[in-house]
Amino acid sequence: MSSEIIGALGILALLLLMMLRIPVAFAIAVVGLVGITILDSSTSAMSVLASESFTLASNADLIVVPLFILMGNIATETGMSRKLYDAAYALIGSVRGGLASATVIGCAGFAALCGSSVASALTMGKVSLAEMRRFNYSPKLSAGAVAAGGTLGILIPPSTGFVIYAILTEQSIGRLFLAGVLPGILLCLLFIAWIFVQSYLKPESAPAGPKTSWREKGDGLLGAVPILMIILLTIGGIYTGIFSPVEAAAVGAGLAIVFGVAMRKLTMKATWRAAQSTLTTTSTVMIILIAAHLLNPFLALSHIPQNLGHFLTGLDVSPILILCLILACYVVLGCFLEGFSMLVLTMPIFFPVITNLGFDPIWFGVVVVLALEMGLISPPVGINVFIVKSVAPDIRLQDIFSGIIPFWLVMILAVVLLVAFPQIALLLPNTMMN
Repeated sequence: MSSEIIGALGILALLLLMMLRIPVAFAIAVVGLVGITILDSSTSAMSVLASESFTLASNADLIVVPLFILMGNIATETGMSRKLYDAAYALIGSVRGGLASATVIGCAGFAALCGSSVASALTMGKVSLAEMRRFNYSPKLSAGAVAAGGTLGILIPPSTGFVIYAILTEQSIGRLFLAGVLPGILLCLLFIAWIFVQSYLKPESAPAGPKTSWREKGDGLLGAVPILMIILLTIGGIYTGIFSPVEAAAVGAGLAIVFGVAMRKLTMKATWRAAQSTLTTTSTVMIILIAAHLLNPFLALSHIPQNLGHFLTGLDVSPILILCLILACYVVLGCFLEGFSMLVLTMPIFFPVITNLGFDPIWFGVVVVLALEMGLISPPVGINVFIVKSVAPDIRLQDIFSGIIPFWLVMILAVVLLVAFPQIALLLPNTMMN
């Protein structure tokens, strides 16, 4: 049996295991180790396991993962994340669709702390869904705003999706973080634009909230000062070159702890819960990365990435068409797999093709993460959809999926804009870190 056939069977087996909800890291590791054993030897498989585990464990850049996750968990435990929504609520809640727009803004702000889509959707869902229900918002719009807004968690830096992409493709984490800033803001504004359009087309679906005085607006902004300071110092520090991503993560986590103690919100129990959640999430990410580094040698031995690359680059078609085919694969895979699984499975195959076609790897990272975001709200998996369902069990699942369709189409528009104007993603990294 040829190595290509063994490789193809391995990929099919991996897809099947993932669809059967076998733990992602376990499925990837098993396929990688068995594949290397068949195509080389068991000694080689064990050698790869030992060497790759040590290589990842000694990679200092990966410290950004637990530090940024800890920063987000501390913000959640101390109620700082709620202050973001309160500030946006006070500023724009009194206009049509304002509460849904405030939810998207809150998700974007919280995303700049934790880098997790699931955490963003869960935190803001608990805060905002009750308010939108109180003012008779359409369940479809309110659920769609939370699910779609939560996807900003892996696009707006610091993003665990960018960290994993950087490790898998050997790109700069700092450049990827900067590349995600403007596309994240663009997508946030597009979401808000759609909410305002729908609120005027169907006023009954998104009525205006209560009017707030200038003092209430000021109090809302004042309450959000700590979290805004953390965001500005971490992302601004990376942008200006004062901090590396690792240093920015340490500064952000440290400031979150200081503000939590100063506000007398960071109790020992809250600290323990934040630490436990950080350890669990970090362990999951690290195990997935180790498993990914077992899959890569197997795919290299099967020659599938090389052969596919030669085939695609040899086609007499536009590189943009090949890019569209690759992005279409992500949309389809997003219906069945979660984001990290797709990154691990596809990067060894698609990344060499993209670089051979001359596309910028940093720009491609942003486009891929945006495609992964679409998977977070795509049926039948749509992790963020089920997060919203867990927060608001009274909203029917079909209403949630119906509510996210317009936001999903808005994300396609964002992808089109990024493909048409790559400088949206490349402006900041090229001007600040060239």
